Order: sequence, then structure tokens, then C-alpha cells
Amino acid sequence: MATHDFSEAAQSLHTLRDWLRFAVSAFSEAGLSFGHGSASAYDEAAYLILHTLHLPLDTLEPFLDAQLTQGEKDALRGMLEQRVQKRVPAAYLTHEAWLGDFRFYVDERVIVPRSFIAELLRDQFVPWVADPESVTRVLDLCTGSGCLAILAAHAFPNAVVDAVDISPDALAVAHRNVADYGLQDRVHLVESNLFAQLPGRQYDLIISNPPYVDAAAVAVLPAEYRHEPELALGSGIDGLDATREILRHAAAHLVPDGVLAVEIGHNRDALEAAYPELPFTWLDVAAGDEFVFLLHREDLIEP
Repeated sequence: MATHDFSEAAQSLHTLRDWLRFAVSAFSEAGLSFGHGSASAYDEAAYLILHTLHLPLDTLEPFLDAQLTQGEKDALRGMLEQRVQKRVPAAYLTHEAWLGDFRFYVDERVIVPRSFIAELLRDQFVPWVADPESVTRVLDLCTGSGCLAILAAHAFPNAVVDAVDISPDALAVAHRNVADYGLQDRVHLVESNLFAQLPGRQYDLIISNPPYVDAAAVAVLPAEYRHEPELALGSGIDGLDATREILRHAAAHLVPDGVLAVEIGHNRDALEAAYPELPFTWLDVAAGDEFVFLLHREDLIEP
């Protein structure tokens, strides 16, 4: 049986262990890309199988030898077939994505949540934010699904968060997530091209995970990424168009001693070359110290 023969699989595979082995083989043979929450064919296969069978996502071992019903086999066949044949990211198949312990609804109107800024929010941006309880205004630019805005509301309990996106479709998804967390009174969704609809508003903290993929990289993205909104990925020839706009206007929207933190992918060298006068602080995250920069308002104001 070919590892990608899903019709035969639904008849000849009987246990969860059988399906896990089959899925890992099929994913590996198909050369899938795993940049949307899982790190390997095994991790993604386990996640999709457990989710489809309505089992706890962190509990695999006790169920490995469980026999599956024909209905469960058919459901798994459909799920795995879409993942392999259409290269749909797992998050769009399950309509969920996780940042730490936080679950978010997602579909193809938004980029799949994945941001190193989530790690920094978990730690309340200490020591860059000296007193998290004193933070009363936060801005999340390019909010997408609203995930970072929601994390910011939890990290800073006294803050009102403006969550901005240019896409009304993305904001519709963000609205659902904000409602799921009961944060409608503290997370305000704003349709805007970056700062355009925020005249006069100032913040203690501005965070952003903007589009940052350069044109050359966009042209060769794996098929999985092409299911995501193009608007949320590319940002000009060098990937820095959105970041330039943020740097141009951020100072006017920060209070004295306010902090700006922006994720820029693999563009550290290009950014530092473009702004040699700016004293970027590169923050340590799980993948290293070249993906998220921090600046204070005073760093952005010409002497």
C-alpha cells in the first residue's frame, strides 16, 4: 500500500497507533512544511489525530492501541488527505492555534498565530516595562487574529488595548477571539493602515508582528504559506516596508519612556544597515536574539 493511499487506509488501519504511523509516513513522503505550530511530521500527525478524535492534545500513550470506528477512520482520512493533497496548514483544518496556554480560533482570513512577542508578553516585558501594573494603554499593530492583543490584556491587567489591522476580514476573526476571552471592554478593534486612524493616541507600549517577508522569500514560500493572506506576509522588496512606517510614526504615539517592540523575522542585518543611528535592543527569545527589537520613545526622537 502506498503511504498516501487514503482510501485503502480507511479500510486497513484499525488502531490509533496504525494511523499515527501512516500519517507520519504520508507527511514525510509528501515533504510537508511544518511552520505553523508543529515542528515535525510526528508532532503534526499526533496533533491532527488527537484533535480529530476529540482526545486530550497532550495525552497520546493510553490511546495508541484503541480500535477506531469506521466513522472515526473516515474523519481521519478526510483530515489527513486535506493536509497532504491540498497542503492546508493544520491550524486551518482544526480552526485553532495555540500560543502557550492560549487557544485562538483561526481560518484563512488571518495568518496562523506564531510570534516571539508572545514569549515577551508572558514575562510582562520585564525589565523593559518596570511596573506592569502601571501600563494603561497598549497598541497591537497588525493584530490579525487578535492573539497578541489578548495576551497583552492578560499581561497588563490595568491596560486598555487597541488592536489594529488593515483587513476587515482579519478583524472579524479577532472579534470572535476577543469575545471568546470576554475582553470586549478592554480590547478595542480598529480598522486602520498602521497608525492612520489613531490620531493623537499615545501608548505605554506598542507591539507589532507586521508583514516582514522579503519579495525573494515570498516567491519561494512552501505551499502551506500560500493559504495565508498575502497581505500578512510580504512587505516590499526587502520585507521592511511596514517596519519603516512604524519607525517613522511610533514616537508620536508613545508616552515619555514608552516602549516599541517589533518582530522582523530574519531582517536584522538589513534593518541595522538601514538605520545605523538607532540603538536597537535585540530581545532574547526561544530562537535567538535577532528577531524582535526594542526601542524607547527617546531613541526615536532626533536630538
